Parts: sequence; C-alpha cells; structure tokens
Amino acid sequence: MKAVIQRVKRASVRSGELESAIGPGLLVLAGLEASDTEETCAWAAAKIASLRVFEDDAGKMNLGLADVGGEILAISQFTLAGSVARGRRPSFDRAMAPDAARVLFRRFLDLLKAQHPRVKSGFFQEHMEVELVNDGPVTFILER
Repeated sequence: MKAVIQRVKRASVRSGELESAIGPGLLVLAGLEASDTEETCAWAAAKIASLRVFEDDAGKMNLGLADVGGEILAISQFTLAGSVARGRRPSFDRAMAPDAARVLFRRFLDLLKAQHPRVKSGFFQEHMEVELVNDGPVTFILER
C-alpha cells in the first residue's frame, strides 16, 4: 500500500452530484497494490490514525487527530500503484485488480474508522475532483 497523507485545513471530493468533505484533518490518497492484504491495511490504518502531525502551542508536531478534533478524508487512488520509471506511459502492473481493491479499500475504511470514527471517503473507481487546502504544507508518503 502506498498512501499520500496531507494535513489539510479542509478537503472535499466530488463525483457528479456526490460530494464528501471534511474540515481540518488529514486527506489520505491510498493506492492498493496486488500484494496488499488486510494486515497491510490494518497497519496503515493504525499508523495514519495515530500520526502526531498537528502543532501544539509551541509549534511542534505533537498532536494527533483526536487532540485537534480532526477528520479523515480517504480516497482510493490506484495511480499510486503505478510506475513511471520506464518509458513514457505509466505501468500499473503492481496495482490490485479493481474487484479485489474495492473489497480491501472498504475494509481499510472500516479499520480506519475503528481507530478514528470521523472518516469520510471518496468514490471507488469513479472520476473524481479533489480539492484541498494543504496546511503547512505538510505532506507525508506512507509505504509498506
């Protein structure tokens, strides 16, 4: 699993008329790879929910989502499993097949909600428009 985690002041995702939005918190773009399992998702969910990336009164990253009342917006993004190392077109050989990824991403959301109940999500296998105001900017890449 690869994830891009961004601390945001707000973020939203739209697919047609459907919209999901959060206030301050974390935007998580998650790419599932063929080798990922429920264990991988459990590890990532626990790591994301426990990150201390929000500033305390001294300006240090010491606070977590629960401390600041933050939310999570998790979006499945299969292109994170792609590679542009060779040639000019991306290769998606390592990406999980859509049907399996749909099931595992739902499980990832459940695991994330078990760690932190304020989780919203994007729309699986849909063309989406994502808007965000990155706070910092603060962006991390999580890989396993």
